[in-house]
Parts: sequence; C-alpha cells; structure tokens
Amino acid sequence: METSLLFGIATFAFITSVTPGPNNMMLLASGAQFGFARTLPHMFGIVFGVAMLLLSVLLGLGVIFSLYPMMYSILNVAGGIYLLWLAFKIATGPVSAIQNDAQENSHPLTWWQAALFQFVNPKAWMMALGSVSTFSLPGKEYAFSGAMIMLAFAVIGFPSISIWAGTGAKLRVLLNNPRRQRIFNLIMGALTAATLLLIIEI
Repeated sequence: METSLLFGIATFAFITSVTPGPNNMMLLASGAQFGFARTLPHMFGIVFGVAMLLLSVLLGLGVIFSLYPMMYSILNVAGGIYLLWLAFKIATGPVSAIQNDAQENSHPLTWWQAALFQFVNPKAWMMALGSVSTFSLPGKEYAFSGAMIMLAFAVIGFPSISIWAGTGAKLRVLLNNPRRQRIFNLIMGALTAATLLLIIEI
C-alpha cells in the first residue's frame, strides 16, 4: 500500500472523526455532565461501533445500499428520529447531575449503547461507506487495505473524539448552578439535533 494512500486514509479518518456530528455533540454534553472518566465507556463504544460498522461494510453490507437505495433512506429516517430523541434527553437532563453524580436516574451512555448507535448514525455510515469505497483496494490487497482503514479510525478516531469529551469536562467548573446547567443542557440538545442539518443530504 502506497504512503500517499495511507496518508489519505489517516486524513479522512481525522477529519470525519474530529468534526461536529452526533457523536461529538453527545460527548461534549456527557463530558460536562459526568466528567471525562465516566464518559470513557461512551468513547470506547463509539470506536468499537465504528470498527464493527466498517467491518460490516467491508464484508458487503454496503452493497445492499447500492442495490436498494431506499434502505439507506429508511436508515437515515430511523437514525434521525433516534438522534432527536437523544437530543431531547440531553436538553431535559437533570440539572443536579454535576452536584450529585451518583443520582440514580442520571448516567452516561454505556459502551454498548454508544456502539449500537453507530448503526443508526447517518454520519457514521457516511464515514464507513465513504472510506471503504474510496480507499479499499481490489483483489489481494482488499483485506489489508480494509484492516488499515479500521486501524486508522481506531487509532486516530479515539484521540479526535477525546477532544470533545475533554472540552466538556473542562466546562464543568462553569456549570456550578442549576440555571447554567439548564441553559447548557438546552444548548447541547439543540446542537445535537442541529447535526441533522450536516447530514440531511447524505
């Protein structure tokens, strides 16, 4: 595999991982609500879920969307509805969570919830379909190039999304009263919902 192709894979993985999207908006909110350490399972779930999504596309799932474009439209609608539900949960999150992290009804996304979300996340599908169709090599090099794509998203993706969770964690010191926390929750819920505008035409 040529160095230029590896650089292209790495660049694509970084840009698509670090730019705003559903995952990063939720990580920003989770970092502020629960702190960086408690958001780690969410982050690991994203990385694992993206890897499994890439593997599914490499094994041929992407062909289904080529043969039946309507399936992709259905996925977008389902993903959009679920994303709006998550945005609502963020916007209406309890304002006492920062003062009482042990509150029973308030907890960050688990790793498996974050992993499963990737399969209804339109941006994750764009990342998977775009990277496989652009950077995978035919013939004998298909498996190796696919492994390199998966490795790039894991190695580059984790520190990229960590920026968002870390930024949210730094904001915790500013969210020291219920009013600020409520305003922050509403803003983050709105921004999470607004990410649909970035992927609506995918």
